Amino acid sequence: MENSQSRPPGESDPARISEQLLRLVGLVARLRAPDGCAWDRAQTRASLAPNLVEEAFELVEAIDRGEPGAECAEAGDLLINLCMLCQIAAEEGRFDLGRAAELAADKLVRRHPHVFGAVEPAAGADSARAALDRWERIKRSERAGGGEDSSALAGVPKALPALQRAQRLGAKAISSGFRWPDAHGAFAKLEEELAELAEAFGAAGALPLDHQAQEAIGHELGDLLLAAAQFANYIGLDAETAARAAARRFEQRYRAVEARFEGRLEGRSLQELMGAWREAKQRGG
Repeated sequence: MENSQSRPPGESDPARISEQLLRLVGLVARLRAPDGCAWDRAQTRASLAPNLVEEAFELVEAIDRGEPGAECAEAGDLLINLCMLCQIAAEEGRFDLGRAAELAADKLVRRHPHVFGAVEPAAGADSARAALDRWERIKRSERAGGGEDSSALAGVPKALPALQRAQRLGAKAISSGFRWPDAHGAFAKLEEELAELAEAFGAAGALPLDHQAQEAIGHELGDLLLAAAQFANYIGLDAETAARAAARRFEQRYRAVEARFEGRLEGRSLQELMGAWREAKQRGG
């Protein structure tokens, strides 16, 4: 076997990957065997679904933190759950990991004809935007051919976090041709939605808001968040990542304010609290 240390940086060792994947698949099958682990044997496809979501978000969190070791460990945890899901499916006669990998590989080949096929890339086809547009066109064609929902917006899971789903729907609309000429149009739409939210809030009357006013403001607030997610598409940002980063900053600053007053915020003036907040912000929190 070739020494993996002799490979150029960033190049994987296929033999080692195959060896370790086969080891993992074998271990998962052993855990599901009659004399395996009672907990693993009790799992079903339905019981694993929440684990898949949780492990995926733990991986995302590790990526956000920029910790390669944690990313690797969390990717491994997600891989365990995928292997377990495929093992259970194999036991039920549905499919196995090999079939899932085969379908995934076939899909990559079909949807990258400019890379794996005889199709010559058109001018500009090497851009990320063009590649995504091509992917979406081929995907819609496959859906239509299979009698599935062929809308440009099909295939976006309803269980996605709302902001992520909003941006994904917007990206699909853009790929279908429903787009502003540039980011300025998307930003103008964001400003328009903010103005409509301000109008709804201004018309709401005295606080606390009644149900009708809450509903009207909630409608405009949702439109504003959708417009923000769509604007992110035009400037190459991920809205969900931006929101998570903002939440982290808020948490760090709030905890710094708590520390400044030893956890006793009640009775403090807004001026005191905001002063401590600004201090935390200036420190880079």
